[in-house]
Amino acid sequence: MSSKRDENAMPDPSPRYTIEDLKYLMERLRDPERGCPWDVKQTFESIVPHTLEEAYEVADAIEQGDRNEMRDELGDLLFQVIFYARIAEEEGSFDFTDITDAIMTKLLRRHPHVFPDKELHAYHPEGTRFTDDQIKGQWDAIKAEERALKAKLAEQSGKQDKTFSILDDIPVALPALGRAEKLQRRASNVGFDWDNIDDVFAKLEEEIGEIREVLNEAKGRSLRDPDIHEKLTDEVGDLLFCGVNLSRFLKVNPDEALRSCNTKFTSRFNYIESALSEQGKAFEDCTLKELDQLWDEAKRRQTSDF
Repeated sequence: MSSKRDENAMPDPSPRYTIEDLKYLMERLRDPERGCPWDVKQTFESIVPHTLEEAYEVADAIEQGDRNEMRDELGDLLFQVIFYARIAEEEGSFDFTDITDAIMTKLLRRHPHVFPDKELHAYHPEGTRFTDDQIKGQWDAIKAEERALKAKLAEQSGKQDKTFSILDDIPVALPALGRAEKLQRRASNVGFDWDNIDDVFAKLEEEIGEIREVLNEAKGRSLRDPDIHEKLTDEVGDLLFCGVNLSRFLKVNPDEALRSCNTKFTSRFNYIESALSEQGKAFEDCTLKELDQLWDEAKRRQTSDF
């Protein structure tokens, strides 16, 4: 791919670059002869950690409410997409236009309540309304059809070597908390779920009890004992998974809730650090009771700020 940019033209004093400019920049960076050595040697696999980091930095900018930072971080994330597209184009598998076409086709298919007959410029008759339940039902049905089609195509191509599962396309690489929620929602869609929130509370209490049982079994033994550690890891995992179930029943996003809790903890802990600094003290100079008093003071101050 070559750029039509006139290299002899005077530069715009305040250029507004486009997606085509970004694609051209990526082409230049990946040039084996005159590009950037670091960019040239990258592969799909090597830039995955950078992509994940950029996604989290976008989330952090949103959490902080910093629009300038959000703009910059979204640019970094977009660059990752351009990077993948360029590597794919070089190997002849797909390019950025293919990515755009694929997502457009998918979104048109998944939003029949907006785009009748999957046509970008088509409208439903004026006054047509769809309820949230109708939209959710359509979405779930379309996703189920897509999964079934994907499984059928895989089977026809000889790539399907195991029984198809409705959980198959939930990425293993997702953060554990988010993946747990997706697994539970997918299972719930086919009726595999608790009947009510009381059952979830009972399960939470059961999981806590099982952790206590392992601790009783571990008396006189180190928690680092491989057998004990394995059992505790298993039981704590069950407890966390059940906690995600509770958040789902309460219509609370577990990742958002935990990130908010982390922010709250950080703020309160920073208050304790600041208070101790003003008093000329260190943590080791204080009793736990004194630290708890500062923690409670931080909670009161934080509550009064809202």
